[in-house]
Amino acid sequence: MIFPSIRVRIMVATKSVDFRTGQDGLAALVSSALREDLFTGTVFVFRTCRADRLK
Repeated sequence: MIFPSIRVRIMVATKSVDFRTGQDGLAALVSSALREDLFTGTVFVFRTCRADRLK
């Protein structure tokens, strides 16, 4: 099992995301909309419209 380090930030998206979007599309969303660096160790969490799945 993978455990995050002590100083990890977890950011949860408040709007739903189309899960047909792949990892590259979600990475582009993070870098353009949030202006966050993808390689800082931050964990980004996305949800579906029905909020029954997370990615």
